[in-house]
Amino acid sequence: MEPSVVIALGLVLCISCLLLFSAWRKSHGKGQLPPGPTPFPVIGNMLQLDTKNINNSFAPLAKTYGPVFTLYFGPEPVVVLHGYKAVKEALIDHGEDFAARGSFPIIDDFNKGLGIVFSSGERWKQMRRFSLTTLRNLGMGKRSIEERVQEEAKCLVEELKKNKCFSHSLGQPYDPKFLLECAPCNIICSVIFQKRFEYHDQKILHLLEIFDENTEILNSTWIQVYNLFPSIARHLPGSHRKFLKNCQMLRDFILERVEEHQETLDPDNPRDFIDYFLIKMEQEKQNPQSEFTMENLAMMVSDLFIAGSDTTSTTLRYGLLYLLKHPEITDKIHEEIDRVIGPNKNPCMKDRNSMPYTDAVVHEIQRHIDLIPSNVPHAAKQDTQFRQYVIPKGTTVLTSLTSVLYDEKAFPNANQFDPGHFLDESGNFKKSDYFMPFSIGKRSCAGEGLARMELFLVFTTILQNFTLKPLIDPKDIDTTPISSGFGSVPPPYKLHFLPSL
Repeated sequence: MEPSVVIALGLVLCISCLLLFSAWRKSHGKGQLPPGPTPFPVIGNMLQLDTKNINNSFAPLAKTYGPVFTLYFGPEPVVVLHGYKAVKEALIDHGEDFAARGSFPIIDDFNKGLGIVFSSGERWKQMRRFSLTTLRNLGMGKRSIEERVQEEAKCLVEELKKNKCFSHSLGQPYDPKFLLECAPCNIICSVIFQKRFEYHDQKILHLLEIFDENTEILNSTWIQVYNLFPSIARHLPGSHRKFLKNCQMLRDFILERVEEHQETLDPDNPRDFIDYFLIKMEQEKQNPQSEFTMENLAMMVSDLFIAGSDTTSTTLRYGLLYLLKHPEITDKIHEEIDRVIGPNKNPCMKDRNSMPYTDAVVHEIQRHIDLIPSNVPHAAKQDTQFRQYVIPKGTTVLTSLTSVLYDEKAFPNANQFDPGHFLDESGNFKKSDYFMPFSIGKRSCAGEGLARMELFLVFTTILQNFTLKPLIDPKDIDTTPISSGFGSVPPPYKLHFLPSL
């Protein structure tokens, strides 16, 4: 054997041993991590996982190692929590211990720990407190924000009627993706910018194009590789460069709106989220440690923008697909709308109390689509005793929401789409502690109330005005997501919107 080959093999062996020793130290040095499959050098457990949908690998691993186990994503350990008890124990009972945000390198490279979704520590506490207070001031949970949602739902219906998809015959088959993205985007724009865009405004078209492209990139195999080896991958060509470029374009768009606000700001009459933040910046300008900076403002608005539009629009798109596949369920919603609301009155949130079946369907849509299967990653704020293990400070923690939303004890025949999961024997709406599509605990979604309102009002307004007709036999409709990496993405589809009789 050539001496050079011997030297190369020796180097590989030495590096492998060092990596394994490093992994061992992380597992046994500061604390005792939960059990898990033995990792390979460099790549960790990636060969033992379904890389197209890592979340699918968690259930069989939980059967082998228990509801708390460790995986290595590359050289880094990640603790996975599987099942309602483990997830609740971590996010509620140990909520403060796991309130830090876990590593997500492609996101971290852009936001640098700013904003609200991916920040941690004191910065996160201040940003969340400010956001919740400001959103309440802007009408969250009040009639004023409900009126904005109602108005946007009416605009959506009118836009559908303008399109060729609508006629008293079948009309043209129509892909609802674009309009179902516009409506939630406009609602959050009204909160952030005090402005809505016409559905064919080039600015909103460009924003939605950025969102769609970045969602596709985030769910790609390359981003999984990037997140495993960011120090290497960030120097290579790849889709991460397009992702970061898109993020920068969104940031530039936001900063343009901020400049417009600065020119017209009245500190005594704040109009929207940006105004409130600018006022707070002025109040703290003498504080060198203030978190209220222009950089944080741009990232805060970006977080709210994406979280407040992309996730809701995806749920709406998926929801209509399920309603196409289950016409018997859609017929029952139509009956309830006719009985409670009628053809002319605008649906409102008070109606929900009298519409248990429709409410159950909306909940079942959210449960069944399992939008963010592994949640946004958490991390241990400090060395944390969790059950019989010690999880070292900074260790990323994944909470499997799939394992809760698809728990067979809470939701019998969980793989079936069944509104009965949220109805009691008398047909009344039934709450479930296992319903956590917005996560739970200290880092649950700050916009949960708005998202729930949008889903109920938009679905009921569409079904009040239209009958949905699929292009194929409902039993042949495939609802399998086209990707389930960071988030589930529904397959594209078209339908006919017919006038409700």
